[in-house]
Amino acid sequence: MGGVLSGFAILAIVIGVGMLLAHFQVLGANAQEMLAKLVFYVASPALMIKIMGSADVHTLFSTNLVASVAGVAVTATAQALLARLVWKRSGTETVIGSFCSSYVNAGNLGIPIAAYALGDGSVIAPMLLVQLVLLQPVGLAVIDILQRRSGAGPDEDPAVRRRRRMTMFLGPITNPMLIGSVIGVVLAVTGWRLPGVVNDSVNLIGAMAVPAMLIAYGVGLRLGPLPGRGESPLYLGVIALLKLVVQPLVAGLVGYHLLGLRDLALLGVCIIAALPTAQNVFTFALKYRTGVVVARDAIFINTLGSVPVIVGMTALLSLL
Repeated sequence: MGGVLSGFAILAIVIGVGMLLAHFQVLGANAQEMLAKLVFYVASPALMIKIMGSADVHTLFSTNLVASVAGVAVTATAQALLARLVWKRSGTETVIGSFCSSYVNAGNLGIPIAAYALGDGSVIAPMLLVQLVLLQPVGLAVIDILQRRSGAGPDEDPAVRRRRRMTMFLGPITNPMLIGSVIGVVLAVTGWRLPGVVNDSVNLIGAMAVPAMLIAYGVGLRLGPLPGRGESPLYLGVIALLKLVVQPLVAGLVGYHLLGLRDLALLGVCIIAALPTAQNVFTFALKYRTGVVVARDAIFINTLGSVPVIVGMTALLSLL
């Protein structure tokens, strides 16, 4: 229980540092954008190489992977349908909303919670694999395609149109986050290891991803409208319901009825699915300049709401 609470406390402290830096005008909106780009293009890909490359292959492709995919697929699809049909959101905003309802904070919060609450930090690996190799590249590819397609004019020069189509095709597969994830999976599957100097450099760069991400988020909280005032409360409530209730419920039902998971294994799947929205989503929103407010507010609300949900699950775990 203490490990769960300390994980949330660390997040709050670092975010608070970002808010203070913005309050005293040490960092502004330009710094927030710079941090987001640094994380997206450099630090997060390095972190993905480290996390995925050091994961056990059997853990990566365990039966938990199926439960994780089910939870992500149901909540992301439900949010996308509601965002388009009920709230009439744009395609790119819909993708960010789907991230908010299904992309869990597996890296900087999930690993310590899995280690302290479940006794094994590696159980987070299947969810990381789902997000980094499936959810993230597909979602960012859709945003890339939608934004590049909307930039084409009716009188566009044929040569420009050809270059735009080539960029639209290459953009998703040259995404730095996807490249880092693929490199990590290849290292895990093959057992290869990076040379010592390269490996230490990658680890050092990757270590700044989480704090830079959290500080940028804190800056956004201080400079933007208060959570709940810049976005529809009902929309945020639906996202929170999908993220904190539906996702762990679906993962748990699939794990119990289809995969035969019981006890610690079942609760592990549920706790991981109930983790709050990852700060990566805010980085994506900033980088692509879409859905920034909904990403910021959803992360804030889901992080607060996940505390009683995960603590309750941990309490149940202690009774087994």
